Amino acid sequence: MSCDAWRDKLDTYVDGDPSQGDLANLEAHLRTCPSCAADALDRMRIKRITQVAAATRYAPSPQFRLRIEKSIQKRGKRVWTFTWIRVAAAAVALVLILTSVVLWTQHSVRQQTLAELLDLHVATMASANPVDVISTDRHTVKPWFQGKIPFTFNLPELQNSPFKLVGGRVMYLKHYAGAQLLFELRNHRLSVFIIQDQPGLVPLAMGVTTTRQMAFNLETWSEGGLRYVVVGDAAPEDIHQLSELLRVAGHS
Repeated sequence: MSCDAWRDKLDTYVDGDPSQGDLANLEAHLRTCPSCAADALDRMRIKRITQVAAATRYAPSPQFRLRIEKSIQKRGKRVWTFTWIRVAAAAVALVLILTSVVLWTQHSVRQQTLAELLDLHVATMASANPVDVISTDRHTVKPWFQGKIPFTFNLPELQNSPFKLVGGRVMYLKHYAGAQLLFELRNHRLSVFIIQDQPGLVPLAMGVTTTRQMAFNLETWSEGGLRYVVVGDAAPEDIHQLSELLRVAGHS
């Protein structure tokens, strides 16, 4: 059934008079349709405002009010109880739907961004010239980026580690310039991407996040306004070890 058909039943729903079959089907629809749920809430709000306005324009006598209240006491309590339950249920359903949409959107953008970085890593591995500055010396590679990217970063001392710096190149992610560094670990090559932590670029929770996509392991974190992503086909513990070296260097 289309939303237009459901909306024809909303007034009856707000008034608390739908049949049991219509009530169950309509409430099931409201849990999955943010537009109709919002429409129902608006109609309930307008009804309450109208009731308040009407009460201020006409004040019945105490005797008349007492007779009316006695005649509808049982039915009125039942209708209002059911109405408020439905209002609360529709509001909760709407909040849950909106929350799910936000979380799904963040997850989708995150996965797309990490997939783009993974593609850059794979393209670098397939290139005959994977880096623009070739050096194992961090004091040569780091200054090379000066003026080419809008930030600076620190590289770790690798003398007593199994990693070797190969070099680096300027990369672009969503039109933002960043650094891609290439490291060797035995027969593996690992990319380290460093970009400014722009809002919405890689929406992740606080702290270190690890994941696996296809045959690659990734570790990412944010520190000092920069987003670091380490990716490679090495074991997760090797990815983490290089990440720890970079985090230590970032604090120096």
